[in-house]
Amino acid sequence: MTIVYTHEDCLGHREPPGHPEQHARMKAVAAALETVEGLDRRLAPIGDEAEIARCHPEGYIARIRNAVPEEGWTMLDGDTYLSPGSWAAALRGVGGICAAVDAVLGGEDTTAFVGCRPPGHHAERETPMGFCLFGSAAIGAKRALDHHGLSRVAIVDFDVHHGNGTQDLLWHEGRTLFCSSHQIPLYPGTGRTEERGALNNVLNVPLAPGTGGAEMRAAYERVILPAVDAFAPELIIVSAGFDSHAADPLAQLNWQAGDFGWLTEEILTLAGRHCGGRVVSTLEGGYDLQALAECTATHVRGLTERSR
Repeated sequence: MTIVYTHEDCLGHREPPGHPEQHARMKAVAAALETVEGLDRRLAPIGDEAEIARCHPEGYIARIRNAVPEEGWTMLDGDTYLSPGSWAAALRGVGGICAAVDAVLGGEDTTAFVGCRPPGHHAERETPMGFCLFGSAAIGAKRALDHHGLSRVAIVDFDVHHGNGTQDLLWHEGRTLFCSSHQIPLYPGTGRTEERGALNNVLNVPLAPGTGGAEMRAAYERVILPAVDAFAPELIIVSAGFDSHAADPLAQLNWQAGDFGWLTEEILTLAGRHCGGRVVSTLEGGYDLQALAECTATHVRGLTERSR
C-alpha cells in the first residue's frame, strides 16, 4: 500500500475567479485517487509552526498568519493570494508532509503521497510567491534530517517551473541534494545550470519549450538519475508537479502521463537501491484538471505497485 494524506481544509484555500490554482484541483486529485487500489488513506494533520520554522523565520510565519483575511482575498504578490481558509490549508500541507516523512521513516510503509494545496516549491525563506506560502518539500527534508537524524535526503522536482523556493531554503544545506528539471524560459526565471548551491548541492536541468518525453528521459538518464545515484540518499522526496504535461495551460513542455510513470519508476528504482524504497511525494503544480487527474493516478499507482 501507499499512504496518502489529504484533507478537505485544502478546499478552503480559495483564489480569485479565473486563477489557475483553484480548489477544483483538489477535486480532480481526489477523483484520481479513487481509481487507485491499495491506498492507506489518512487525514493530513495540522502542521506545527515549529516545523515551518525549520525553513522560514518566525517573523515570516507570523506575517502570513496575520495577513489572512476574514473575508475576500489578501494579495501577497501578483500570483499569490490568501483567503479565510488559506491558513488551515497551508498547515494541512505542512502537517501532511511531516506525517508522511514520519510514517515512511517509521517503517509503516515505504511510499507516501501528500495530496494537499497550496503548493510549496516557490516559497522562499521570507517571500511567498508562485501560489506558494511554505516550502513543504524542504520542510519535509529538514524534518527527516533534524528530527530523524538522516544524513542525506534527495529532492527530485519535476514540476515545469523551477523550484526556486526549495533551492533557496536548502542552498546552504549540504545534507540535501536538490534536483530540478524545468522549462526555461518560464516563470520564475531561475534554475540555470550554474546555480549549484553553496555546497554544490543543487542540480538544475533546464528544458527548452516543446521538450517531449524522449528528450526528458534522456536528460534524466544523463544528468539527474546518476547524480541521485551517486548521492546515495537515505530518503527521496518528490516535488510532483504535473504541469509539464502537454495539455497544461501555463507552460509548453510536451510530456504525457506515461512520462510521469517512467519518472516514478526510475525514482523508485534508485530508492530501492539506496534507501529501502523510501519515497515521499508531495503535490505541486498541474493546472489542466484532466491531465492533473490522469498524471496523479499514474504517479500514485506507480508508488503503490512498488510499496511494501
